[in-house]
Amino acid sequence: MVAAASYEARAFGVRSALPSITAKRRCPELIFVPPRFDVYRAVSAQIRAVFAEHTDLIEPLSLDEAYLDVTENKHCIPIATEIATLIRSRIREVTGLNASAGISYCKFLAKMASDLNKPNGQAVITPRMGPAFVEALAVKKFHGVGPATAAKMEKLGILTGADLKAKSLSFLQENFGKSGGWYYRIARGVDERPVQPDRPRKSIGAEDTFATDIFELDAARRELAPLIDKVWRYCQDRSIRGRTVTLKVKFSDFQQITRSRTVPSIVGPEGFSQISAALLNQVFPVERGVRLLGITLSNLAGDDSDEPAQLWLID
Repeated sequence: MVAAASYEARAFGVRSALPSITAKRRCPELIFVPPRFDVYRAVSAQIRAVFAEHTDLIEPLSLDEAYLDVTENKHCIPIATEIATLIRSRIREVTGLNASAGISYCKFLAKMASDLNKPNGQAVITPRMGPAFVEALAVKKFHGVGPATAAKMEKLGILTGADLKAKSLSFLQENFGKSGGWYYRIARGVDERPVQPDRPRKSIGAEDTFATDIFELDAARRELAPLIDKVWRYCQDRSIRGRTVTLKVKFSDFQQITRSRTVPSIVGPEGFSQISAALLNQVFPVERGVRLLGITLSNLAGDDSDEPAQLWLID
């Protein structure tokens, strides 16, 4: 799978999460580079340090992306666009990398603005611009709306933010459950989530993609075992406990399924392994080869946030 693609590669339709064989077909001269996560983490730390020169309100989203609240910043600069320009310049000075920024009055629109002038640019969506910007935007481009949700919205006649805004709260809740209220608000440019520097972790997980598809249960158990160990070691080192185990399976045709089980508490590695094995047993025998397996522990101890999120450990 493609983890990330340069802008030159994107011009050929190559993007993240695309099967590598499809990417090579779209761009025969494509060059694959193996990941270097130690380097990514080191550079990410440098970038975070640049952020911290301006504000302590930093909510990381990934190694190379974060929300910053600069309402009250360390340099008392009143204009957010000036701070964004300074941060981007400083990132270039420290790391040699370009950076893009989105500036707005809420997290949802700041995220959308960050995609407008890539690479190496910035954009602003003001409170006056916000509602109209959302109305004109295709829902498939909304941050947080994946392909499956976008397809469901399309079947319901929702193609743009304006279409989404035209639907009642009860309609959206009926069709999208808990997320219905979120869609109702962002269709109006409303997002009151604060920047959370210490956002609680919602889940701990690990996954692996195999060079050769797996058809036998014993082989799948062998591949799943180190993933179970990795997740449990991480939890044990941080005194984390959870109640829900989720198995992720992706087949050779890229169809994906999950199986979950929730118990009162998982207190030892044996219990975690037993539940994981039971979930795996539900999947086999298989007609299609298994290309990827993943295991996640959620409903973590001390986890009382309603914010949906999923964090993966990647080595």
